[in-house]
Amino acid sequence: MEPGACSTSVADAAGECERGAPRVCGVCGDRATGFHFNAMTCEGCKGFFRRSMKRKAMFTCPFSGECHITKDNRRHCQACRLKRCLDIGMMKEFILTDEEVQRKREMILKRKEEEALRESLKPKLSEEQQKVIDILLEAHRKTYDPTYADFTKFRPPVRSHPSSRGATKSSSLLTQDLSLEDSSDLFSSEAFSTFPERFPPADSAEPPPFPSLALQEEQDESSSVNLEFSQLSMLPHLADLVSYSIQKVIGFAKMIPGFRDLSVEDQIVLLKCSAMEVIMLRSNESFTLEDMSWTCGSSDFKYRVSDVTQAGHSMDLLEPLVKFQVGLKKLNLHEEEHVLLMAICILSPDRPGVREPLRVEALQERLSEVLQSYIRARHAAPGGRLLYAKMIQKLADLRSLNEEHSRQYRCLSFQPEHSMQLTPLLLEVFGNEIS
Repeated sequence: MEPGACSTSVADAAGECERGAPRVCGVCGDRATGFHFNAMTCEGCKGFFRRSMKRKAMFTCPFSGECHITKDNRRHCQACRLKRCLDIGMMKEFILTDEEVQRKREMILKRKEEEALRESLKPKLSEEQQKVIDILLEAHRKTYDPTYADFTKFRPPVRSHPSSRGATKSSSLLTQDLSLEDSSDLFSSEAFSTFPERFPPADSAEPPPFPSLALQEEQDESSSVNLEFSQLSMLPHLADLVSYSIQKVIGFAKMIPGFRDLSVEDQIVLLKCSAMEVIMLRSNESFTLEDMSWTCGSSDFKYRVSDVTQAGHSMDLLEPLVKFQVGLKKLNLHEEEHVLLMAICILSPDRPGVREPLRVEALQERLSEVLQSYIRARHAAPGGRLLYAKMIQKLADLRSLNEEHSRQYRCLSFQPEHSMQLTPLLLEVFGNEIS
């Protein structure tokens, strides 16, 4: 842009000649670059008008004074060109003085320097940190199918119609993911290599995967565990779902940088203690705030609290679980933050039984630094404010949920008729709680 050029508010008022439409110079018909001195013109006519006004030039037309100015002949008659500039509304009052031009240049330069400084001070992810994030994203995408196509391979969900007040009180939420969540305890040493690749067909006599949640009949408002074990119609389906989810969590963990470098014993301990928590985290992807349910494709795989209670768990678990899902959803985590949180959850050095906590802590600390760097660099305020602290609090909430799940699972596993419904994988994963 030439010195002394000035764009006016008229340009905004005119909508810059209808955005998207070709802009034409009102003087010569060439391509216009914007409003200059109160009129839409090209760069050439803008400069011509400015020079003419500053020199107070007086032009005379060698012809009749009615020359038609075009892009090709605009240099032939300066008088008619200047007259055309004035006719379309160009005003000399909009021309900046040399001092104003200099101040404007200095302001522009200062702005550019400030912007460059801000950019240089802006937190950035290192190449190594970005690589870690890319690995975790790939691991998650390889082990989590957002279409939930495999759910059709599970034994079909069978929903009874509970008449209890407690079951209808909270008629939405969890089933698929809750079920997933409910399979909390973990794996034996063979779990890493012997997970079944497929589930038995629906008509197979082989028992299914995981016990879901069944709500107590609340004849009073008591929260004591009074589970109705006689009809756990959703247990087979949710058992398959949890068994499937455990396999996927193991697959994800194996791809976390550094996880496979740990001893096999520590890998098993970490997975046993975190599998249920990671399933709860993952289930947030299908959780919907609108109806407080886990929606996993078709209506057959839309799970509510009432569905989960028909698999063996009470509201002592379901109510805090729903609150957890709502709170996590409202954090609006990026996918990158979500996968980092899952990896940090798995690599917790304070899990009971970990033999080399310092090695695990070093891996977790590395991931924590990546997460904090990502939030600073990519999660703009206000969403990023205190986000890291809020995410770490979610891990603490998961511990409580995991403990309650384990307690309720033990109650369910004491019932032989229900423990026999579990698949071999779940019997292996939860074997330490099944006598």
